[in-house]
Amino acid sequence: MTQINIQYFKTSFGELILGEFNKQLCMCDWRYRKRRRQIDGRLIKGIDASFVEKNNDLLDQAKSQLDEYFSYKRQHFNLPVLTVGTDFQKSVWAGLMKIPFGETSSYLSLAKSISSDKVVRAVGSAIGANALSIIIPCHRIIASNGSLGGYAGGLKTKEKLLNLENDLFN
Repeated sequence: MTQINIQYFKTSFGELILGEFNKQLCMCDWRYRKRRRQIDGRLIKGIDASFVEKNNDLLDQAKSQLDEYFSYKRQHFNLPVLTVGTDFQKSVWAGLMKIPFGETSSYLSLAKSISSDKVVRAVGSAIGANALSIIIPCHRIIASNGSLGGYAGGLKTKEKLLNLENDLFN
C-alpha cells in the first residue's frame, strides 16, 4: 500500500495536520476538528494509501509558507495540491480558490457561481469536507446575513483568519 506522509504542525491559530502524497499537498487540516475520521477516511480510500508520520521537502515548504502567512508575509500559496473528493466537491473547492485574500463571499454566491442557488446546502457540505484548509480558503465563506457560519477550525479561528487577511492590506 502507498503512503500519505503526514506531519503535525502547531500554529498560534491551532494545530494542523499536513499531508503529502506523490509530491502534492493533500491535507492541511485542523487536527481536532469534527469529522476528522470522515476526512481521513476519504483520503485513505480515495488515494488507497495509509498515513505515515514522516517529513519531506514539500511538508517543510508548506510549513514555511504557512508560517509566512500567519506572520503577515504571504498572501498566496504556491504549493502543488491534490484534492480528493467528488467532482461536485472539487468544483466547490475550485470556486473557493477564486475568492481573493481579504475578501469574503457567501454560501449562496458560491453556489450560484458554480451551479445554482438550489445547491446551497450541498455547497456547505462540500466546504465542510475541505481537507486543505487555509490553502483552499473555506474560511472566506460567510452566511448571507453576514454571520460567520461554521468552520472546521472553530469560529474564533475563522474570525482570526479573516482579521489576519484584512490586516494584510492595512
